[in-house]
Amino acid sequence: MHQPQPSRRRSAVWTVASLAAAALLTTPLPALAADSPSASAAASAKIDSALARAVRDGGDTTFFVVLKDRADLSGAKKQKTHAKKAEAAYRELRSHAESSQKSLNAFLDKKKAGHQGYWIANAVKVTGGQDLVNELAERPDVASVVERRSFKLDDIETSDKQVTASRAAALGTDSSADGTDAPAWGVADIKADQVWDQYQDRGEGIVIANVDSGVQYDHPDLAANYRGNNGDGTFSNDYNFYDATGTCATTAPCDNNGHGTHTMGTMVAKNGLGVAPNAKWIAAKGCTTDLCYDDELLDAGQWILAPTDHNGQNPRPDLAPNIVNNSWGGDDGTFYTDILNAWNSAGIFEAFAAGNDGNGVTCSTTHPPGSQAESYGVGAYDVNGRIGSFSGFGPSPIDGGAKPNITAPGVQIPSTWPGNSYNTINGTSMATPHVAGAVALLWSAAPSLIGDIQGTRKLLDEGARDVDDTHCGGTAEMNYVWGEGKLDILASVEKAPHTAAVVSGKATDKATGAALPNITVQSTDAAGAVRTVTTGTDGTYRLPLAAGTYSFAYSGYGYANRAVTGVTLAESQAYTRDIALTAVPSHQVSGIVRDVTGKPLPGASVELTGTPLPAVTTDANGRYTFKKVAEGSYGLAVKPAAPVLCNGVYTGTAAVGAADLTKNVQVPNRTDNSGNVCAPAAYSWIAGSKKVALTGDEDSAKISLPFSVKHYGVSYSTASVTTDGLINFLSSRVGDYNNTALPAAGVNGVKGIVAPLWDDLTLDKKSSVQTATTGTRGSRKFAIVWNNAAYANGTSGRATFEAVFDEATGGVTLQYQSVADRGAGATVGIADQSGSDALQYSFNQAVIANGTALGFTQGAK
Repeated sequence: MHQPQPSRRRSAVWTVASLAAAALLTTPLPALAADSPSASAAASAKIDSALARAVRDGGDTTFFVVLKDRADLSGAKKQKTHAKKAEAAYRELRSHAESSQKSLNAFLDKKKAGHQGYWIANAVKVTGGQDLVNELAERPDVASVVERRSFKLDDIETSDKQVTASRAAALGTDSSADGTDAPAWGVADIKADQVWDQYQDRGEGIVIANVDSGVQYDHPDLAANYRGNNGDGTFSNDYNFYDATGTCATTAPCDNNGHGTHTMGTMVAKNGLGVAPNAKWIAAKGCTTDLCYDDELLDAGQWILAPTDHNGQNPRPDLAPNIVNNSWGGDDGTFYTDILNAWNSAGIFEAFAAGNDGNGVTCSTTHPPGSQAESYGVGAYDVNGRIGSFSGFGPSPIDGGAKPNITAPGVQIPSTWPGNSYNTINGTSMATPHVAGAVALLWSAAPSLIGDIQGTRKLLDEGARDVDDTHCGGTAEMNYVWGEGKLDILASVEKAPHTAAVVSGKATDKATGAALPNITVQSTDAAGAVRTVTTGTDGTYRLPLAAGTYSFAYSGYGYANRAVTGVTLAESQAYTRDIALTAVPSHQVSGIVRDVTGKPLPGASVELTGTPLPAVTTDANGRYTFKKVAEGSYGLAVKPAAPVLCNGVYTGTAAVGAADLTKNVQVPNRTDNSGNVCAPAAYSWIAGSKKVALTGDEDSAKISLPFSVKHYGVSYSTASVTTDGLINFLSSRVGDYNNTALPAAGVNGVKGIVAPLWDDLTLDKKSSVQTATTGTRGSRKFAIVWNNAAYANGTSGRATFEAVFDEATGGVTLQYQSVADRGAGATVGIADQSGSDALQYSFNQAVIANGTALGFTQGAK
């Protein structure tokens, strides 16, 4: 979802603060049958009261239909490796959702209602009014119908928050930020630094994730162990970062709040800030700023179990993280029981903040998901060993269960912050990543525990230091203020099964003997389980592994790969494997990049991923050149420069052998997630013949279509046409003059649209909108024509353009006879019925030439 763009003409802006306030006012109440008078009593009981109020007066809103059926995840839990657990859970959840949602989707298509399904919780997001809500609640396969809600990143509980550029200033010490390993107070208090020293364990081979506001991936203390770091100055973000909110400007990780960078730093940052500084990290941005909406959290939750590329395609459950941190919560846990069960079945350990709703006295102040029985909830204490005044207490307000589960440092916690900076802040948000990082230490030291959720919780509980505070109930050993007590990871590691073999060694240049940093060392056991570490600046590596037989692969840019197979490791064995790698020759790689029409494409960025070489830009003739590329196989990525138009991103390979390589590329057509394709088309103007009753400014008219028109898989017999150059299949949409980028879910309701020239247009006496039908049945074309439309902001000139629907192909062609400003203030493209998928040709770009045409071909959906 893109953020609303500033209006060039008129202002109708909702601020983030007002949206947040509106979201936080929707406190769940019991459903009332009176809110849905046309629904049966049984159906009314399924309707969330907030949703009933939202649609009571005839308006549309976005909500979720939660189905009764749940996937059987018992098979996933029986799998032996983390990758196989995740794969089995993903396949079961996905196939179950597809089969159980099929009937509901057919019903929604018949109702012309936009919808988007989720497999991790078996729910479907829908936009509609009271009649649709009532009909859905009557369905026997529906468990509940609930309004789209928001969770909130835990508030930063401090009155003296100060962002500092220096790590030393954040720690309140005089130590230098350059390489120091002096631990932050919380890291030392849970005895993580003692685990580093006594067990030589800093989380090697473990992957941690967070669902948060994003992460500054190139922060000096985080960049080295970002899983997307290729070790050569380049980054690969597919499968390593996902922006479910659509906020980040590029595919690279971003953090527009700071919260996510801070929590990630407490888990894995270098220089004493992180609990497990040698663990790898990935991230899902599930929160726009400080708000995290249901659908975006569902999307992020799915990505955690089955990471995808940046388009949300080509899932890889084998790349799921081992651990996920969640420092957020709210008043309702509709979907998170399902998500927690899915993660746990895949062997992914989750930690949740217990919440900052406490006042130091009142009980039952934890909030979901941290207060749900399925989650591992974390409270906060300060450097003096006192419980945080804000820390949420149990018993759980949801089920009366024991919460929090454990307590960790959460007051005055220094950590990383966007802008290569540091920040010292408070909150259970700051306590929770101490637990997530501690699990990384535990699993690295005792790899037989990887994926054993209950066994891991038991060891954390047994290692915790008891605190006797029973004023909310419980015992000295387990109470509703401290849970099991203060996190002590050294005690937990000491109680763990110490059966791991430790593989260590050094990578060097075979010719010179020089140490080689950033060499990837990958182990694979007989069951296919993979663990990965990277050599440090001195070329050394360390990897604890369970007893078994392994193969090892060593790789790094500029060196020939090496493999060692058939290595059998015994319990507690110390195995040394130094490796000398041979440097390979370099050659030139060059070629010509062409656009979708075959013309040279200037200004495109060309990257050789997996090399330290910076991207190059194609010249006026579309040519690019890398002068010296080491022999090896690399990824080749070509990204067109703005305006992107119909040019897609090319991804391929470049195998550099014993000679210079010429690699010519033609970029593909752009597509959206539904498979719709954009391409230049042959211009063949159809004149209008039948006038539409449409005049003035901000007007719309409903028209009948001469044949069924499919839009994102749904057939329509009518559509609304607006003065502002829009065709809307779902509503009349008067007042949508303020064009936005696409997709734009929740912005002006621009869903289920075709936008030939969405701009602030007006129809005066010189203007008209007409339709025309040509051809014979089966091969007809239907044109909607805007003639001489004027610009409401006073821009000189007029626009004559049309949309032509093709009965034979199912596609739509946008044609431009004359456009005065070349589309400089317009949006051109299509968007689906949920507003979450779109194919945008242009947004406020002067790219439309007179006498040209643009075609959109229906995808597979």
